[in-house]
This record gives sequence, structure tokens and C-alpha cells, in this order.
Amino acid sequence: MDQRLFSSYQVKGLQLKNRIVMAPMLQNSVITKDGKPGEWHYVHYLSRAIGGAGLIMMEMTDVEPDGRISDDDLGLWSDEHIPYFAKIIDGVHSHGAKIGIQIAHAGRKAEDAGVPVAPSAIAFPGSRYRKPRVLTKDEIERTVQLFADAARRAVQAGVDTIELHGAHGYLIHQFQSPLTNMRDDEYGKDLARFGVQVIQAVKKEMPADMPLFFRISAVEYADNGYDIDHAIRLCEAYRDAGVDVFHVSSGGEGPPGQRKPGNYPGYQVPFARSIKEALNVPVVAVGMLEDPSLADAVIGNGDADLVAIARGMLRDPYWATHAAIALKQGQTNIPKQYERAYL
Repeated sequence: MDQRLFSSYQVKGLQLKNRIVMAPMLQNSVITKDGKPGEWHYVHYLSRAIGGAGLIMMEMTDVEPDGRISDDDLGLWSDEHIPYFAKIIDGVHSHGAKIGIQIAHAGRKAEDAGVPVAPSAIAFPGSRYRKPRVLTKDEIERTVQLFADAARRAVQAGVDTIELHGAHGYLIHQFQSPLTNMRDDEYGKDLARFGVQVIQAVKKEMPADMPLFFRISAVEYADNGYDIDHAIRLCEAYRDAGVDVFHVSSGGEGPPGQRKPGNYPGYQVPFARSIKEALNVPVVAVGMLEDPSLADAVIGNGDADLVAIARGMLRDPYWATHAAIALKQGQTNIPKQYERAYL
């Protein structure tokens, strides 16, 4: 089949109408400070479903209150949260899109926690970050269970998929990085161990045909940070533990050193292709891909199976519709209420 941006795609039981993913992007908009999505989130996500995205990934949603970056962020640490997420999920489904939730813990990057936690007592650089407390083994096991509990709630709310956040310097990333994991126990000797345990625990809460996404930083930019080879080894362990799709980003562990992130369209695409080729797994490419021709080329060239649009979709809720018109690919699925604007 011709691999184009608007060709359909299936992974396990998840059938997508196109290859466009709305990337998870923090809204910092929980005005009640209780982790529950509100009216802003409802309108925000449904607009992108109406706008034609194939898969919407809800923003970083945390497994406990002190796991949030800030108290304005979403959480899924209580069954009381389920109906608030279900309302959004049902609404997105009614407009023909699929939806997942990105589950996470900020670790040492939790700015509003009284005392953040991490694998090692190393503070994230910057005055607004506190020195974290080292997690004990018992606390690590409890945290793994918190991820599993959040996944159970996401499934009960009706998601089509779940994504674990193992990128951008948050807790799973902190365990998998030699820059932030200085432990001398089994979690320090095997940098993939925590991530593997989280994956295995979460998979037990998911239907067998539901794919698990995992967002990973393919390289770190801080001096002495890990490179793509380390990321591939992590991905091998994570794939074997149950990850079905890797969402490939980079950085976030600290200020860049000699190696700098790219600032041009498609700069992270080679990372996605490297992981795809090394592991023969589906991947999502992300990072300044909002030019429709570029996004289409990423799919057409086989660099990735899906493309995630971030800031481009913040600027334009109807990015997918406008991309279909620009590329002259297939049905544009313009809502009938808006058709006269496109005549």
C-alpha cells in the first residue's frame, strides 16, 4: 500500500484513519489544582478531533500529586478522575479520532512538590528546582504500582492507547540515564530496570489488543549524556517488556553542552529512523514537522510510521484538514458545518 500521510494505519487493535498524531503538550490549565481536566481541556482536544487528527495523545498526566511538574497539570491518581477523562475521550470518539493518555511522573523536575524524588539526589539545574530525595526500593515498587493504577483508570475511561513518558528528563528518563542515576543497587546496574518494570506492570492493566506507546529521548544534549546507541539498547529492553510503538524525541535532561539540539524542521527524524531500523518496530517522528510536504515525506520515505504535530497543531486546530487540502490526498473530512468556508 502506498504509504502517505493520509493512508490508514493499524497497530494491534488500534486502527487510525491517517498517520497524524497530536503530540502531547502541557496546557498547565487545571485551575482547580486537583489533576482533573476541565472545560479548557475538553474544548482543546475535541477541536483537534474535529480538525482531522487520527490520534490525539493527551498531555503528560501524572500518577501522584507530587509527580506533577506543577499543580496546574493533569493527574490520574484517583478513581474520581475517571469520569472527567471519560467525557473528553467520548467526545473525541464522537468526532472520528482515536485518543490516548501519556502517563508520567516528573521526578526531580516536580517544581511544586515539597521534596521531589529521584533515583539519585541530583537536582535539575536551575533555581526553581529543589534537590530530590532518593527513592528507596520499596518506594520504587510503590511508584511502579502507581503507574499501573493510572493505566487501569485510563483504560476504564475508554482510551484507545496509553503512552509512557520516558523522555525529557522525567522520572523514567532519570532512571535510564547515567547522568541522573548514580545508584549502586540493581536499579543503577541496569538502567532499563525501572522502565521495564513500569512497562510490565502497565501492560497487565491493558487489553491484549491495545498497543503501548513509549516516548523516549533518543540522545541527551548535556555533556557526557547518552547517545543513540544507548537509546537503542534501552528500546530493545523496553520492546521485549511490551512496548509496541516508540515515540522518538530527544533531550530534556539538562542544559545542552557541546552537543546542541537541532533547530530546523525534521531534526529528530534520523533518530526515529535509527530506532525503527535497529528494532524493526513502529515509530512516531516528532519535532518541527508542521510543513505538510515534510510530514508526508517522512511517511513516504519510511522514516517513521506516524508523525506527531506539536506547536503546529497548537497554532491550527485544523492542521490535519489543511494538510489534506494542501497535499490533495483523499477525503478531507471537512465538517459539514464548515464546508462553505472551503468552497
